[in-house]
Amino acid sequence: MQTTAPARIKVFWQPGCTSCLRTKEFLTKQGIEFESINVHGNPEGMAELQALGVRSVPVVSLGERYTLCQSFGDVVKFLDLKTKLMDPLPPAQLVERIDRVLAAAARYMRQFPPQAMHEEFRNRKRTPAGTAFHVFRLTEMGLQAAQQVPLEFEGFNDLPPPDWTAAQIADWGLSVRERVRAWWAAETDRTLAYTVPTYYGRRSCHDVIERTAWHGAQHARQLMLMLESYGIAPDGPLTDDDLAGLPVPDEVWG
Repeated sequence: MQTTAPARIKVFWQPGCTSCLRTKEFLTKQGIEFESINVHGNPEGMAELQALGVRSVPVVSLGERYTLCQSFGDVVKFLDLKTKLMDPLPPAQLVERIDRVLAAAARYMRQFPPQAMHEEFRNRKRTPAGTAFHVFRLTEMGLQAAQQVPLEFEGFNDLPPPDWTAAQIADWGLSVRERVRAWWAAETDRTLAYTVPTYYGRRSCHDVIERTAWHGAQHARQLMLMLESYGIAPDGPLTDDDLAGLPVPDEVWG
C-alpha cells in the first residue's frame, strides 16, 4: 500500500529582499526545515510560485496552501507555531526610527559616485539609486496606507526617473521625511490601532508602520554595505541604538 509523503515546507524568495531574508532566518531559528527556492533568474521556481496564484515574495507554502510573509503573525498561524513574537515598539518610537532611517538614506545617496549610481549590486538587479529610492518609496507607501490609500505590492517595484541625480533622489527622500513628520504631528490616534488596506489584507496601522520602519532600515543597511564595497565609509552609520527594537534580519544581504 502506497502512502503519500507529507507536504514539505517551501520558502520562495529572492536576493536582496528584506522580508525574504527575515523569513528564512526566522524559520531557521525555530528549527524548521524548509526547501529554499530562489525565484530570481529561476523560471521553474517562478512557475511553481505562480502556480500557487502568487505574484510576490516571500511566500511560505505547504502543499497547495501558502501564506504571504509580510506579517509574521500570519506565518506563525499558518505553521501552527507556539512562538511568541516580539512586541512592536510604540508608534512614537517607530516614527522616530523612520525619521532616522530616511535622513541616513539621504546622506548615503549623496555619497555614491555618479558612475556607481546605476551599477547592479551582487546577485540581483538592484542599484544604489534604486535601493535608496526604494527606502523613500516604501515609506511613502506606508504613509499613504495610514491615510487609507491601499498598499499595493506593485509600488515596491517603482524606480526613480532615469535622469534623476543622487541629490534629486536624496532631496525627494527628505521631502517624504517631512510628510511623515507632518502626518504624525496631525495624527489624533497615537495608538495607530485603526486598520488600513494592504495587499495582504487589512492590518492595524501600527503593524504597517512597524513594517515600514524595519523594512526601510534594512535597505539603509544595504546602502551602507554598497558604499563600503566602493571603499567609502558611510556618513553617520546607523547604530545599534538606531535599530533597537526593530525586527531587522541578522544579515544585511541574502
